[in-house]
Amino acid sequence: MELAKQTVDVGIFTNNLEAMQDFYGKTLGLPFESVMPVGAGIKQHRYLANGSVIKLMHTTEPLARRHPGGYETIMIASSTVKIPRFLPDPDHNTVELIPAGHDDVTQLEIRVGVTEPELFADFYTKALGATAIGGNRFKIGETIIAVFHEPETPKAPPLPFANALEVVKGMAGLGIRYITLGVKDCDASFSALKSAGAHEALAPVNFGTVARIAFVRDPDGNFIELAQRPAPAA
Repeated sequence: MELAKQTVDVGIFTNNLEAMQDFYGKTLGLPFESVMPVGAGIKQHRYLANGSVIKLMHTTEPLARRHPGGYETIMIASSTVKIPRFLPDPDHNTVELIPAGHDDVTQLEIRVGVTEPELFADFYTKALGATAIGGNRFKIGETIIAVFHEPETPKAPPLPFANALEVVKGMAGLGIRYITLGVKDCDASFSALKSAGAHEALAPVNFGTVARIAFVRDPDGNFIELAQRPAPAA
């Protein structure tokens, strides 16, 4: 799998748009990029964080409450703090600002609660091509993914979806629900991940002219999007 960008994006579903925009735009001071409709009444509000995009996926449909495990924490390297600063967002997602370079984080670290850390070590290194840096931490480009054991984590059935809209509905729920890897070739990356043991959620499709996308799921069923931008011509 060949990355097109060296930073991982993060998708957060919310019903609480104004407060979340105020937090990510004003409290954290992240630059606003754009709004993108994604279907099913959901709009993606995009904020930039050290090369990553924090995607606020807003819907007025009530979202299911969060459960233990999955993507739980975003740690953002910042020049504005001298010691780690814990700042939960209005939806109670765990966000931390940390000095750049603290604990080797120069960009983002995403923490994931999992059933079996050993399975994820194998998944991240073999399927995603991540580099293990010790302590159940793995580097994908400049972004660190850290896993920890969360015994109450439920495993989702790794069943494929019929189309992109069904994927969005399937992963919708309060909180941090997916990550996105920017890749040079969506089809080749999807095939490589499946061959390395990732579960198929959605085979590659064009999202208009914006991107060619696909989704896979990790051993616990957490969603990982592959995105090739712009979408290749049909």
